[in-house]
Amino acid sequence: MMINRNASRLLTGLMLASMLLSACGGGNTAPEAAPTPAASASPLPSALPEASPTKAPSARQVSGLTGLPVEEGSLPRPLAVMINNAPAARPQSGISEADVLYEVLAEGGITRLIGIFQSHTGVVKIGPIRSIRPYLLDLGESFGGVTVHAGGSPAAYAILQRQKKADMDEIGNAGAYFWRDKERKAPHNLYSNAAKLLEGADKLGYSASIGVPSYVFTDPDYLPTEGAPAAELSIHFLLQSYTVGYKYDTERRSYARSVNGKAHLDLNNNNPVEAANILVIGADHKVLDDVGRLQIDVELGGEAMLFQRGTVLTGKWARKPDDMIRFVKTDGTEALMYPGITHVLIVPNSPSFSSHVEYTAAPSPN
Repeated sequence: MMINRNASRLLTGLMLASMLLSACGGGNTAPEAAPTPAASASPLPSALPEASPTKAPSARQVSGLTGLPVEEGSLPRPLAVMINNAPAARPQSGISEADVLYEVLAEGGITRLIGIFQSHTGVVKIGPIRSIRPYLLDLGESFGGVTVHAGGSPAAYAILQRQKKADMDEIGNAGAYFWRDKERKAPHNLYSNAAKLLEGADKLGYSASIGVPSYVFTDPDYLPTEGAPAAELSIHFLLQSYTVGYKYDTERRSYARSVNGKAHLDLNNNNPVEAANILVIGADHKVLDDVGRLQIDVELGGEAMLFQRGTVLTGKWARKPDDMIRFVKTDGTEALMYPGITHVLIVPNSPSFSSHVEYTAAPSPN
């Protein structure tokens, strides 16, 4: 049987701040019961959550975005690549190797993907690449990333020009670092790869060291003690013809992604698009013009669900200035992430956040 979870309403700003400050001591309330308005969306707790049982620290360098070992040496500045998700653009290339993958609505009910690439510098093909909007630019920059795109809305270009953002635009300053694939029709055929983009970022002066935020990770062998069982989930953004699904694989310790019931695979290597952590958040959406361009609030915070290891936590999402989106549990502490890829799906708050998310305790038969 499918289960809908209603998350608690946002409290007033003063109550939110005071509740988080009081929660910094760190309680251990489990969110198995109906959620209560005990967590705040903003600001984040000043103290990190209490550590879960962990193994002895490794001497190997670890990515702050995935919690996984990486090759020795300094990690490059992240690349925030705007990736086409129209039906004609699927399957995409490179998305299974993104450290973090965002999905958010664009015009016409079609979603756009934002791939944050840092750990994997050898991705041979990334795309198809599309244009930016102000909120897409904001999300990519929250990782300190160089924005990679092809064109953009007038509002997005105004921001780029006024604030001198670090961006690589195929129709502007960085055309030499992209190519068109003859096997597909425009505009679903624009690609690049990690090597070209890193070279271009260096040529444009964007490769200087910059602060990159990090998630807080737990031991991969640590079993969740909070939350409700959630082995399978489905997400509805806007169009009835588009549904994103995830099914938990106990052996791989990750959720495999599907689109309209079909496995979502990476065209580069036929690997499944999967995530160790899936954060589904609700945000206010507003249509700005006749074209259907949107304004999406990716700063205020709001209701959220975090899916990990076959379980779901209900809480809030929050974001400090110049930081990425994080999940806050009902006790006011930031949730620990499992090492691996994280997916963040942003759905409208209307008609309700819970109307866009469904999950079941057990997976459906294959």
